[in-house]
Amino acid sequence: MTPPIRVLIVDDEPLARERLKELLADESDMAVIGECRDGVEAIAAIGRERPDLVLLDVQMPEPDGFGVLRAVAQEQQPAVIFVTAHRDFAVQAFEANALDYLLKPFDRERFRLSLARVRERRRTGAMELDSDLIERLESLSQRLPPTSEPYATKLVTKVGWRMRFLRVEDIDYLEAEGNYVSVHLGKQSYLARETMNALEAKLDPKDFVRAHRSLIVRVDRIEEVEPLPPGEFVLTLRDGTKLTSGRSYRARLQRALDLPS
Repeated sequence: MTPPIRVLIVDDEPLARERLKELLADESDMAVIGECRDGVEAIAAIGRERPDLVLLDVQMPEPDGFGVLRAVAQEQQPAVIFVTAHRDFAVQAFEANALDYLLKPFDRERFRLSLARVRERRRTGAMELDSDLIERLESLSQRLPPTSEPYATKLVTKVGWRMRFLRVEDIDYLEAEGNYVSVHLGKQSYLARETMNALEAKLDPKDFVRAHRSLIVRVDRIEEVEPLPPGEFVLTLRDGTKLTSGRSYRARLQRALDLPS
């Protein structure tokens, strides 16, 4: 006998989670293994429970649905049905990327169509997400309207197979490192599975400044600035760390640090 499809529900709205549980109760081959209220809970639950399917809200606090997928290791990626309240471009983008979505409010018939697609993917052994999904979703997430909490207070990073949640207020600077971003807190550093552009969009520009294509610095950590002839700056942080800015980011630094032109 085929085991049931193990489903994780992720939505920050309690009524939405209840609605999904009610609909799944009528599906004999589906088993709800848990529910999560935000992205942090979702990342932990996916790593711990390894669900076959996640019903994933797009917009949630810290991180959103796209951030959840970027934080989950590729080999742990489940099948996903996105839940969204956004019409027009969002729906078109999901269709173009061959991903399924549920547009709130949705009816039972539309929900069952999504489940039928999941069953077909399971039958053909194609439950995993595409390897290039993260990049495609990131381009879409940057077009969505902001949530009520536009700037993150935590970032998700990797420590081996585990995930660590860092407080943004503790971060000194972020530096690109291959396909990851190295997040520095004092003498410690952790890898975040996101691009510099995605992380910059999450950080409050009052607190952080992009100083180079590969560098974002917390403003209040900068203790000294030394101009260099080509238009660059050497930034000395409180702990003595020295970082070099890029020429094209000179004006940003001047504004952020109130430097003369």
